[in-house]
Amino acid sequence: VDYMEKFYPDMKDNFSSCKSPHEMVGALAKTYFAQKQKLDAGKVFVVSIMPCTAKKFEVSRSKDMFASGYQDVDVSLTTRELARMIKQAGIDFAALPDEEPDHMLGDYTGAATIFGATGGVMEAALRTAYNLITGEKLKSVDFENVRGLEGIKEGTVQVNERNVKIAVAHGLKNVEYVLNKVREAKEAGKEMPYHFIEV
Repeated sequence: VDYMEKFYPDMKDNFSSCKSPHEMVGALAKTYFAQKQKLDAGKVFVVSIMPCTAKKFEVSRSKDMFASGYQDVDVSLTTRELARMIKQAGIDFAALPDEEPDHMLGDYTGAATIFGATGGVMEAALRTAYNLITGEKLKSVDFENVRGLEGIKEGTVQVNERNVKIAVAHGLKNVEYVLNKVREAKEAGKEMPYHFIEV
């Protein structure tokens, strides 16, 4: 979000209004979960474990984005920070007994499990949109690597009579390439190269 606001403000209207998945879960924890468990939302403390340091900035964004009136995610730790904490605490995962996870917010779908993978948010959104539009399940989302550019995948999904062009860009260099491609097409009055991009 910060990168888009600074370097591509002309595309801000095309940016998704949805929170990132970890922020959505934080909002659910402080609204639905707090109500379900009869807890004061102000006493629910949400920690996200994320691979990206940009999530630290994201959790501190303006209060008008907070669904419960409280910050949706209180702290974001990187996976490296968590690994260091586990090591410092002397926790040996191999020695811990197996346990079932808590289902604090209820059951989840297969789409929820792919959110953490690059392209996972797009695939989950496409599957949902496809089902809502066609009434059928999307069998697969096939991506192809962009020749000469590691970290960019493109694909096309047919939804009824329309071909929806998609792209996934991993890493800022690749995000810049994809967004510049969109900007150039827009400025030249050409057809947009993509309908949906996940960065």
